[in-house]
Amino acid sequence: MKFTDEGYIINLCKHGERSLILTVLTQNHGKIVGYVKNCLSKKNLSTYQLGNHIKIDAYSRLDENMPTFRVELITPSAVFFMQQESKLHALSSFCALSNICMPEFQDIENFYIIVADFFNGINTENWLKYYVFFEFHLLEFLGIGLDLSECSATGTTQNLAYVSPKTGKAVCQEAGEPYKNRLYLYPKFILDKSIIPDSLSLIDALKMTSFFLNKNFFAVHGLKFPKCRDNLATNIYK
Repeated sequence: MKFTDEGYIINLCKHGERSLILTVLTQNHGKIVGYVKNCLSKKNLSTYQLGNHIKIDAYSRLDENMPTFRVELITPSAVFFMQQESKLHALSSFCALSNICMPEFQDIENFYIIVADFFNGINTENWLKYYVFFEFHLLEFLGIGLDLSECSATGTTQNLAYVSPKTGKAVCQEAGEPYKNRLYLYPKFILDKSIIPDSLSLIDALKMTSFFLNKNFFAVHGLKFPKCRDNLATNIYK
C-alpha cells in the first residue's frame, strides 16, 4: 500500500522516545492511523500539534499493516486555536469526536469540505458556527441526521421553529408553542448561511447536536461521550 493524501491531525500518541502514532483525518482516505519514526525533536515539535494541516506519504508492505508516514506541514493551524481558550476547547472537541466517530480508510467525500471550513473559519468573528456546522453534518454522515424539512405534527414547511428531541424532526411554531420548553430551537442559520446566529442560537444548537450524538451514536455503540465535548458550551461561554 502506498499513497499520498492531506488532512488534519486529530490524535497523537508517543511511541518510544522519539516516534509517534499519528491519527489524521484525510481528504481521500478518511481517518488514518500511522507510524512516524524519529520525529520528536525541537525542530519538528511545531509540526506535530493537534489541528495542524499536513501532507502525508503513507507506505506499508501489506494492506493490513499500519502504514508508515512521511509528514510535511502545510498549514500550522494549531497556532490559530492557541490565541483563544474557547477555540482550544472547540479543537479538543473536534479531535475527540472525529477520532471516535470517523471510520478508518473510508472516503469521507463532501464531509471533508465541512471539516476544512471549520479550520479556515477559525479566525472569523463567527467562528463557532463552523464548529456547529461540523457537528450537524457529522450527524448526517453517521446516518443519524435530523429531518428539518417539514413539521412532524402538521406537515407544513412554513414557520418552522423547533426540533423535537424525541424524533429529531422539525416542529412548527403553532404546534410546538405549548411544549417549547422541551424542544430545541430550529437552527435556521445552518440551513440559511446568510443568517448570523446569536449566542443563544449557537448554545441551543450545541445542546441539540450533543444530545443526538450521545443518544443516537455513543449510547447505541456503548461508547462514552467525550468529556471535553460535554463541557464545550460551558467552557466557551464561561
